[in-house]
Amino acid sequence: MNTASKKTSVGGQALIEGLLMIGPGKVAIAIRKPDQGIDLQVKPKAPMTLVQKIPLIRGAVNLFRQMKIGVGALMYSARYMELEDEETEEEGTDKAEQSKLERFLEEKFGDKAKDIIILAAVVLSLCFTVGLFILLPNFIAGFIPLNKTERSGLILSNLCEGVIRVSLFLSYLALSSRLQEINRLWQYHGAEHKTIHCYENGGELEIENIKKYSIKHPRCGTSFLFLVMIISILVFSLVDLAALGLRFELTGVFRALYSLSIRLVTIPLIAGAAYEVIKLSGRHDNIVTRAVSAPGLLFQKFTTREPDDGMIEVAIVAFTNALSGDETDNA
Repeated sequence: MNTASKKTSVGGQALIEGLLMIGPGKVAIAIRKPDQGIDLQVKPKAPMTLVQKIPLIRGAVNLFRQMKIGVGALMYSARYMELEDEETEEEGTDKAEQSKLERFLEEKFGDKAKDIIILAAVVLSLCFTVGLFILLPNFIAGFIPLNKTERSGLILSNLCEGVIRVSLFLSYLALSSRLQEINRLWQYHGAEHKTIHCYENGGELEIENIKKYSIKHPRCGTSFLFLVMIISILVFSLVDLAALGLRFELTGVFRALYSLSIRLVTIPLIAGAAYEVIKLSGRHDNIVTRAVSAPGLLFQKFTTREPDDGMIEVAIVAFTNALSGDETDNA
């Protein structure tokens, strides 16, 4: 067995009874079907644009692009779900309305209807995430009695906002992890990390080899979200301090709207900065990158579980089909 260590750009996402793997040139989806077979779908990855190569800017662009791929993959995997509960009359009505909507979109937009549905799902997901983890903490922190017209009070307010944001995120992960269906998702997430670790350590991609490796990985979306929260404290504080005079002129609702607007405008910059940090952490292994990755790895306690052999088998199929024939492309 080759024990040489190597890094890879291949990353993935847990699906409903399956995994999505995105390689340098291919997107692979492997789903465990009800008959225990594995459904494999491999598509070419769209070529990178110039914008996707510009540091800081590329982070937000790549995040949106990968969310589109991920939502599409989730929709694809969902068709294998077995409905265990009987549909109520109200649910039947909802499904009928949904069918009407789908028919309308297909009649109006033809083959682009699916893309529109995926785009709408991504936008709704982003709105939910931004609202819950960015805007809501800012709204709650607004009730903390601090003098935000002074630098010390403004910095302390942003620190409190950051604590509220992290607390909400932890609570969200802890509550969602109590659901049995989510636990299986976390198991597939663990299978993804183990498989990538095995490849990066030069091991043969076999179930027994992969089982030895950790379910945590520094280049994980959970770590990325944690970095977004930490970097947001710094960025929001700097922006608020730079505009301290303007904030002093505003009062009441206008000051609150200004604060929310600043957060919305700077989110792409924060996502871009977090993206650059996560790429560096995945590419290098030293005391600095390990320190940066440590909190995110702790967060993965909520989002990863030990997978079974069948899940690892699915991960192997998805991962190997996402790889390029050229090792330099995979790096």
